[in-house]
Amino acid sequence: MFDTVLVANRGEIACRVLRAARELGLRTVAVYSDADAGAPHVHAADRAVRLGPAPASESYLRVDAVLSAAAATGAGAVHPGCGFLAEHAGFARACERSGIVFVGPTPEQIELFGDKQAARAVATAAGIPPVPGSGLLPDAEAAVAAAERLGYPVVLKVVGGGGGVGMRACSDAGAVRAAFGAVTRQATAAFGSAAVFCERYLGRVRHVEVQLFGDGAGRVVTLGTRDCTLQRHHQKIVEEAPAPALPTALEDQLLRAARTLAAAVSYRSAGTVEYLVDVATGRAHFLEVNPRLQVEHPVTEAVTGIDLVEWMLRLALGEQVLDGVPDHGPAVRGHAVEARICAEDPVHDHRRAGGLLTRVRFPEGVRVDSGIETGAVVTPHYDPLLAKVVATGPTRDAALTALGAALAQTRIDGVPTNLAQLRAALADPAVGAAAHTTATLAGIAVTEPRIDVLRGGTLTTVQDFPGRTGYWEVGIPPSGPMDDASFRAANRILGNPEGAPGLEATFTGPALRFSHPATVCVTGAPAPVTVDGQPVPQWCPVDVPAGAVLDIGTAAGPGLRTYLAIAGGLDVPGYLGSAATFPLGGIGGYTGRAVATGDVLVPGSLPTGPGDPDVPRPELSHEWELAVTEGPQPAPEYFTAADMRQFYETTWTVQSHADRTGVRLFGPRPRFARPDGGDAGLHPSNVHDNPYSVGAVNVSGDTPILLGPDGPSLGGFACPLTVVCAHRWKLGQLRPGDTVRFVPVTADVADRLRSDPVRCAATLAPLLRTGPDPGEAILARTPARPDRPALVVRRGGDDNLLVEYGPMELDLALRMRVHALGTALTEQRLPGLIDVTPGVRSLHLHVDPDVLPVRRLADLVVEADADLPATADLAVPSRVLRLPLSFDDPVVARAVERYRAGVRAQAPWLPSNTEFVRRINGLGSVDEVRDIMAAAEYLVLGLGDVYLGAPLAVPVDPRHRLVTTKYNPARTWTAADTVGLGGAYLCVYGMDSPGGYQLVGRTVPIWSGHRQRPPFTPGVPWLLRFFDRIRWYPVSAEQLLEERAAFAAGRLDVEITEERFVLAEHLAFLEREADSIAAVERTRRAAFAAERAAWEEAGEFSAAARVPPPRTPEPGSLSVPAGATIVEAPMAAGVWRCEVAPGTRVAAGAPLITLEAMKLEMPVRAPAPGLVLSVHVGPGDQVAPGQPLVVLGEASG
Repeated sequence: MFDTVLVANRGEIACRVLRAARELGLRTVAVYSDADAGAPHVHAADRAVRLGPAPASESYLRVDAVLSAAAATGAGAVHPGCGFLAEHAGFARACERSGIVFVGPTPEQIELFGDKQAARAVATAAGIPPVPGSGLLPDAEAAVAAAERLGYPVVLKVVGGGGGVGMRACSDAGAVRAAFGAVTRQATAAFGSAAVFCERYLGRVRHVEVQLFGDGAGRVVTLGTRDCTLQRHHQKIVEEAPAPALPTALEDQLLRAARTLAAAVSYRSAGTVEYLVDVATGRAHFLEVNPRLQVEHPVTEAVTGIDLVEWMLRLALGEQVLDGVPDHGPAVRGHAVEARICAEDPVHDHRRAGGLLTRVRFPEGVRVDSGIETGAVVTPHYDPLLAKVVATGPTRDAALTALGAALAQTRIDGVPTNLAQLRAALADPAVGAAAHTTATLAGIAVTEPRIDVLRGGTLTTVQDFPGRTGYWEVGIPPSGPMDDASFRAANRILGNPEGAPGLEATFTGPALRFSHPATVCVTGAPAPVTVDGQPVPQWCPVDVPAGAVLDIGTAAGPGLRTYLAIAGGLDVPGYLGSAATFPLGGIGGYTGRAVATGDVLVPGSLPTGPGDPDVPRPELSHEWELAVTEGPQPAPEYFTAADMRQFYETTWTVQSHADRTGVRLFGPRPRFARPDGGDAGLHPSNVHDNPYSVGAVNVSGDTPILLGPDGPSLGGFACPLTVVCAHRWKLGQLRPGDTVRFVPVTADVADRLRSDPVRCAATLAPLLRTGPDPGEAILARTPARPDRPALVVRRGGDDNLLVEYGPMELDLALRMRVHALGTALTEQRLPGLIDVTPGVRSLHLHVDPDVLPVRRLADLVVEADADLPATADLAVPSRVLRLPLSFDDPVVARAVERYRAGVRAQAPWLPSNTEFVRRINGLGSVDEVRDIMAAAEYLVLGLGDVYLGAPLAVPVDPRHRLVTTKYNPARTWTAADTVGLGGAYLCVYGMDSPGGYQLVGRTVPIWSGHRQRPPFTPGVPWLLRFFDRIRWYPVSAEQLLEERAAFAAGRLDVEITEERFVLAEHLAFLEREADSIAAVERTRRAAFAAERAAWEEAGEFSAAARVPPPRTPEPGSLSVPAGATIVEAPMAAGVWRCEVAPGTRVAAGAPLITLEAMKLEMPVRAPAPGLVLSVHVGPGDQVAPGQPLVVLGEASG
């Protein structure tokens, strides 16, 4: 007897067995590889044990690891599922030696039937003729000799195989020789045995099988027949029970033969005898015995009312499950059909697929055995089976109809699947008439509309308009088209809703094959566009015939991005209400990433109306003017008046580091109005973290960045200017090397630009150059009073306000008031109010200015503030969470090393961030940093500081505040869940991303993406809430890896208590501990001042990283012989690699130089075949548009 069972499998079969075990009251244990740490079967079990890395040979096929897991968890039985170790006699024997019950046949039976040669002999003795075949084949030539004796075609088969794995049909000797090595390699990898034989290949056959069950003492019952004829590559894809159109006499013969064969060896547990029925002769041939539970067992369960897995477990527990069951089993009632949904593309010969599942939706009313869910990642390491959908009915026709309806409602996005082929198969007349054979499926065409991605392009993403709004407060950017004017125009030209999902392509666009006729429109930057190689125009509807390829080439400038709309849009899964792709965060689109070669897009069916051919067309240029308003943080508090003049008078150059998050500009350094950021940071650009506006000019250190639609919602840098709504489309067409001038305009001009075609002009007409609007940067002020702080309402363009409370310092009372104001405004449900986002001492309000003008909103803010209670009376709900922290985790060292290698080799915070934190806070040792963090209680003031629910938190006790400054320039990479310090704040990075915080450790994920497991709230992918309090408990790096795996599966018991944070109690605490707090702050200020002085002496402030302007060759330095070609840089960029050297011969299209711009690698290719005469750049060089890179001579003989 046993009370705990370990399931030695994964995916849908593991979930199925765990369910049956749980229903029997057994405790359950799952095992998993690293790739499956968060898989549904791990979540479903009572306990879970890691086996090893992703490859099956290092995890699921490791007998020692499985037995160790069983011993460690007290499992008295192991159920192997199907596949992996299910037919491994050595594993079954090892279980028995260890005193563990193997839930399945005996080792001897597995050995007997697993050897297909031995099984053929047993079948012959039982009177079941097998398919004519050979003995074991030592090599390819022996296989050829055997094939010629049997007669072609033949099929090579693995002796120990199953499930169609390791089978190859061969029509001649050459095919046998070619296949032999592949079959033996596949057999060795999958089953650990390379033994191969061959059989005559029967062309027109049905695949019929008999389910049996034995008690191990000589009693065997059969449970009807199944038909598994619909197959691809000898692997079953649709199964049904009972087998249709089978003559009664033949059915009886197959059932009797199966019982005889199994009884002869006193078979134990579930098994299947498989036959091939020759359609021409009606004769059946023995194929094999599968001594295990079959994937297709649900159809038998559906028509017999038996739970086969329950029977297996009960038999293993010692029960007599066959008592009272007749030899032919219970009566078969009705019909059942099962479809296997696999991650493979039938259009491309069932090419395997992998990736993130962004939508998984199954219908009600049918049985679904699944091992997937939205957010699961399909890997190439395992069988492609995702789920089985089983429908029943009183008749076969009814069951087929029910399954067809169920599959029509099934959606799986993120990877190509065979769903379309399954739907087509169920509608096929031959299948409906039960006249199909094992070759039928290969002739069934996939007829559902699709768009195959033949080339993904440099960076092509699915976007919609206005994007993912309403989540700015938790750090989820809106995304959407960067040039919304061109995107919306493409949809309007076709008559689509202007926000319908389409594609945005950066630099080089995609090549797409359309399976069905479509009408498209390409807008944005000028680029070569062809249909089947023939040029077609942009900015008008274009018909694409079925099977044709639409190719969007490279935008050579002016402009950078092209847009593709398709009549009817694209059918894309929504994430938090939008299809827009945010590649950094892995959300949106079909896959959560950029479109890639091999992806499949699905045309939509949105209603279309008459197109608008007169849509204004944006004017593109290399010399841009952007209309801006001052604010939210201009002179005199943050910048000087001279700084503001400099912003307007400078012609700024777009750096190569320009992408959807933001466009970096090269130009003079501002002087700033403050010497530093106080306790927000050493640099004068630092502010206490506040929310940003899309289109804000964010001065990060010394570098102005135009924040894009994928930019951060919260950060600690000042923003002196904001681009008005009407001109933000231009950010999407700014090209590295282009120039930008900021043109200040009044609020009235900003309003006019939103509705006037002049918004599409690259420059502003003289009448619109109205200059900064005096007093418009600040729309309202109220003075401080004893019970409430001062309030300032700042403009951020024509669609944002930034409300600031009190002085520029960290004060939890100010954050409490920000919360109260935000709550009050949200509860008013103001029409036109889109986002309400709190910062440390500020509240950001984003509006539709045509519905709620910012001036009107400013008045409402003042009114709402006046109605708030006294600050000291405020209290909020506040959970306390205990989370693990691996201090100075190895991911910190990796991030620092990448920074030193690729960004900056020396800096005050290098090589150790924790040592820098110690020094700038005047502590005696790094251990003190760790001890202070362990003692602190971090109050979450903001979310999304570095995207996706990342907390901005500060210790409640001021004595625990470790004040530091951020990297300058920022890192290009930080591992997800790394913990950092910046200013007085702590942050946890929600994803792999750039960042500037000083890194001190790592914890568990605070962002869950597409699926939520405890402690996440269902449907809410961010873990933390405003005013949560985090308490760290220290763990080692190894312990953290274990806890992260448990956390991913929802198995980590996170301690969370519900409390309240009462400001009055906090203020009383500050008063009691005032002297102690002051002493700590004096020490900290002295160390901070000493560090600042050291920076000043070392020239750190004046030597902040500046991007050198691109160099150009001196006149006359190029030697260009007659007939030679100068290959030029297409845009400003950095040289990443030189692929050629003088003397290299290249073909047309061969890469010459790889440039890096916009965080993308872009190869510059040879325009024609030739000989490289000279190379004029090297790695690390910055190049300008049109700068010579390579001189290419004519090809000779």
